[in-house]
Amino acid sequence: MTRYSKHEIIGKMLNIGLIPVFYNGDIEIAKKIVVACRNGGAKVVEFTNRGDFAYQVFSELEKWCAKEFPEVVLGVGSVIDPATAALYINNGANFIVGPVFNRKISRICARRKVVYSPGCGTASEISEAEEMGSDIVKVFPGGVVGSGFIKNMKGPCPWVKLMPTGGVDATRENVHEWIKAGAACLGIGSKLIRKDWVKAGDFEQITKKTEQVIWWIQEARGIPLFLGVEHVGLYSDTSTGNEIAQWYSKTFSLNMKEGRSSFFVSGLELGRIEVMKNPEPTKCHIAIRVSNFEEACKHLQEKGIELEEPKIKKDVKAVFLKNRDPTGNKVHLIYRKY
Repeated sequence: MTRYSKHEIIGKMLNIGLIPVFYNGDIEIAKKIVVACRNGGAKVVEFTNRGDFAYQVFSELEKWCAKEFPEVVLGVGSVIDPATAALYINNGANFIVGPVFNRKISRICARRKVVYSPGCGTASEISEAEEMGSDIVKVFPGGVVGSGFIKNMKGPCPWVKLMPTGGVDATRENVHEWIKAGAACLGIGSKLIRKDWVKAGDFEQITKKTEQVIWWIQEARGIPLFLGVEHVGLYSDTSTGNEIAQWYSKTFSLNMKEGRSSFFVSGLELGRIEVMKNPEPTKCHIAIRVSNFEEACKHLQEKGIELEEPKIKKDVKAVFLKNRDPTGNKVHLIYRKY
């Protein structure tokens, strides 16, 4: 049974826009690759079926993900027959990808409510795959078919969700080309998870490239650099931080969570209230969420706005502006990975 529902997985694939594709028979190296992709913001990862006993590596990898990184959605690629699809589904595959379309695989995945993205290279194949329940169809081989095929396909069939794989390069120019042609998401293998980086154990390069590719996808989609207010930070004066947070939580029936230096109060919708534990002669601070931390910092610095020293963590990047806003409030940028 998959750890996520079919619609949750489809949503993640479309929202993030990048599905890293890889195979490695060494379980420890495979774990490091998954972590590198996850740290870069790609939380839907495809492990390809490359020969005998590959399913055993996948099985161990999925068990490990479920325990250590449950937010990672792990699926399997290069599946061409129903028996292999069933084997991987029974070993925890959250989605199935193949280089070809197979009606029997479609039936198995439909029965188990598993996402199936078959490889198609013609309009008729795509149409048939959709009729059999595929919400996202893989366009393969992407480098041969070309971005023009996707653009022309979406003309008469604007509803199609296509994922080119094979020949997609991890460059800004190529990513923009595919996304602007109408690709819903991109499957990238060796251009993203490079063999020389893996061999050298330089998984940080994979993380950086993954984060960069996701930004290029967002950029091509027209997602703005500054996304809006992420949270408002309040500072205690006569009351304690706990009292202020408790008041907001109880008055509006909001969730309250204690952190190391502050309390966070939030509800179902976007936007949070952060209440600092220690008093400070500050009215409040405003956190502006950005889609790309480095680009946002560069943009402000080019406008003559000075920044303090950034605080970089695995999942969060933040930096305060040196000068306050016209009313004396502190302002900082915040970037959270998907």
